[in-house]
Amino acid sequence: MLKNSLQALFVLVLSICTLAWAQDYPARSITMIVPFAAGGPTDTLARNLGAILTTTLKQQVIVDNAGGAGGTIGINKVAKARNDGYTLLLMHVGMSTAPAMYSSLPYDTLNDFEYIGQVADVPMTLIGKKALPPNNFKELLPYLKANQDKLTAADAGLGAASQLCGLLFMSAIQTKLLVVSYSGTAPAMTNLIGGQVDLLCDQTTNTTQQIKAGTVKVYGVTSRQRIPSLKDIPTLAEQGLKDFEVVVWHGLYAPKGTPKPVLDKLIAALQGAVQNPTFKARLEELGAEPVPLSKANPESLRTQLQAEIKKWDPIFKKAGVHAD
Repeated sequence: MLKNSLQALFVLVLSICTLAWAQDYPARSITMIVPFAAGGPTDTLARNLGAILTTTLKQQVIVDNAGGAGGTIGINKVAKARNDGYTLLLMHVGMSTAPAMYSSLPYDTLNDFEYIGQVADVPMTLIGKKALPPNNFKELLPYLKANQDKLTAADAGLGAASQLCGLLFMSAIQTKLLVVSYSGTAPAMTNLIGGQVDLLCDQTTNTTQQIKAGTVKVYGVTSRQRIPSLKDIPTLAEQGLKDFEVVVWHGLYAPKGTPKPVLDKLIAALQGAVQNPTFKARLEELGAEPVPLSKANPESLRTQLQAEIKKWDPIFKKAGVHAD
């Protein structure tokens, strides 16, 4: 009886202490891990989101780029972090492709994280170097088929959204180009602008400024409908690539076991961010958009991740893409 009473007292004291601690959260800066190099599209989204969360939470949200191994190094860093709410993960669709890409992972994708919510959907654009002869998508298709042994498609490395888009695009047009993988989006874009590679399919958060500046040729956007920031650029679907759609979703996560009162504060802060006019306007400039409020919650993110894992596994197996 005494033992049970002491156990109950311990649980009660622990609950009171946890609640009191959570009420003070956050008491210091928060680190948001981006598992890719600085300057890339996910990094851009993270810095815009971090600026809004900093204001809402009244503590600095610092972006930490922990790239490598298709994003799995950064993801694992969060999985193994203290579950106190001071380490978060912002990751795109690659969260769902890693289980298909790697025979083993140092973390459990579905069970080692707390879900905060979806953040933003980012379309992609198919762009080429300025000297590429085709001036539109109608001219591009036959050119790619006739020169597939000579042309290169850049991507930002294993697990990057640009790799996923490239795989789907080559599958859709039934043409295999020479793939050149880089350590991040920035060097891939630099070499595209410099003319060392021919094509790149990447998120609008990385390509919109280059398209508007005229440093690259653009052949289409990958969303179902045209996007306001690039309203004159037709979709690939409307140009004949029927049903082709690649929109990169992003989610916010915390380590497993993060206290519910802390998660509740983070969920509320995220829901405020996706409705924030400044955040919306900034993403619109980059060709992206925050998710609707109905998606900025744990249940929506969990459902999305589970569905996407099932979706990508057969695609990767068919393409023969495997990291180890």
